[in-house]
Amino acid sequence: MIADRTERVLGRVLLILALVLTLIPLVNMVSAALQPADVNPTGLAWPSDPQWGNFVTAFETGHVWELMGSSLFIVLGVVPISLLIATLAGYALGGLRVRGGRAVLIFMVLGLTIPFEALIIPLYYQAQALGTLNSQWAVIFPLIGLFMPFGVFWMRAHFVNVPPELAEAARVDGAGLWQEFRRIQLPLAMPAVSALGILLFLWTWNQFLLPVVLIDDPLKRTAAGALTFFQGQYSLSIPLLNAGALIIITPAIIVFLIFQRQFIRALLRGAVKG
Repeated sequence: MIADRTERVLGRVLLILALVLTLIPLVNMVSAALQPADVNPTGLAWPSDPQWGNFVTAFETGHVWELMGSSLFIVLGVVPISLLIATLAGYALGGLRVRGGRAVLIFMVLGLTIPFEALIIPLYYQAQALGTLNSQWAVIFPLIGLFMPFGVFWMRAHFVNVPPELAEAARVDGAGLWQEFRRIQLPLAMPAVSALGILLFLWTWNQFLLPVVLIDDPLKRTAAGALTFFQGQYSLSIPLLNAGALIIITPAIIVFLIFQRQFIRALLRGAVKG
């Protein structure tokens, strides 16, 4: 009894500590965003005269509407295609146990170790050769490939834990491979697919490095590219930069709050099966 109580108390303390460490940067951004535009804020001091107009100025200066439209275009190009390929490949590796699947999985795991930064120069020259440089497609195609190792690994982890008796029962009833996948495997995989979709959306929406390097036109970049609008030739407005960053992350926070149940459900299901 005492041990259980100690574990609960320790767990709550760690959760509260993690929450505080997570909220401190956000609170710091809010306090900095409300400072006068010509002030360099320090610390967590709340301004005596909050400048709420900084958010309006940041929205207009950063061309947020145009950049959110560009971000949405990139997200719609990356997420559905990535989910489709990752789900089918994950089913092939985890559900069908195809020949050579272990070797493919090893290559996928190795792909997880490659940082984006190491591929910037090759991706630049490849986009230049394909004629996609300075367009959203220069970001869409690389992101699909870069997200694929994690996506396939994620979906395989689900399908490998599906009881094989379900597939055998479907085959006994005369279901083909596609019918088995569509009517049995895919509905069971929806929590994992939803969680992966949330992750891909967040990673794509917050993507900064690839759009800045591969797209010269700032209005064709992701919403994170709006941060470059707040850097002048000789100065940088820290309050406007923080206000713009808060505006940019708001859609991602809203999407996560809406779909957090599906995300947590997928994580818990994986934890129980694992």
